[in-house]
Amino acid sequence: MVKVFSIDGKESGSIELPEVFNTPVNYQTLKKAFLAEDSERFQLKYTDPMAGKRKVARLTKRRRSYKTSYGRGLDRTPRKTLSKVGTNFYYVGAVAPNTVGGREAHPPQAEKRLVKGINKKEKRMAIKMGIAASANIKEVSKFHNLGGLKELPIVIDGNLETLKKTKDAIKLLSAIGLENELNRVLNKKIRSGKGKLRGRKYKRKLSLVIVTGNEEKTSKAFSNLNTVVKSFKDLGVKDVSQAGKPGRLIICTKSAIESMRK
Repeated sequence: MVKVFSIDGKESGSIELPEVFNTPVNYQTLKKAFLAEDSERFQLKYTDPMAGKRKVARLTKRRRSYKTSYGRGLDRTPRKTLSKVGTNFYYVGAVAPNTVGGREAHPPQAEKRLVKGINKKEKRMAIKMGIAASANIKEVSKFHNLGGLKELPIVIDGNLETLKKTKDAIKLLSAIGLENELNRVLNKKIRSGKGKLRGRKYKRKLSLVIVTGNEEKTSKAFSNLNTVVKSFKDLGVKDVSQAGKPGRLIICTKSAIESMRK
């Protein structure tokens, strides 16, 4: 049994947790599922298959043949003709990797497989592990500032859609006892290096996750607090873990708890 808080942050009762919170945590499975899910965002990087090959570079090696390299002391590098006088030609190397403007020797291929596969059941089990670890004070306190909180998970009874403004969300989280966590999350630092010039000047700590019921609408009041708000059916391994490590702070609504029982 855990406490249930109202939308005002006051204790309004208690609720029994579903069986998913009793799932044993396997660190290797959780990390494997995270890496598999994270690999889906990788972008293929390969060159144009015709790069460096859009040149006519034909030079015969036959004796007494027109446009030949025979008897001229030329190596086998393909060459393109720049000028000619009679049967004498002026060539430069082309197409081969050792020539200016030629193709790459071993370019990255478009066929390379970047996405790592994982079984559906294994991924579902990893999500359950992440949810179960969110009820472990010792694991969660490694990454989050819980202040005086002594019981997890946090369950809220009420519709979060009624929170229209960010100040209402701050008031709710502060009343629950997460004021220290808010200060940790809202504190942003300037990134070192060239990332400052590429649209990611500031760095913030990974914040908590709010899980709602499948039929429940999400609130935009938490968007400015670097907080993830998702329904239970849309949860991924990245949402319930800290880069593949158990211990993400999760706040559940009462309807989300009921969704977990199904």
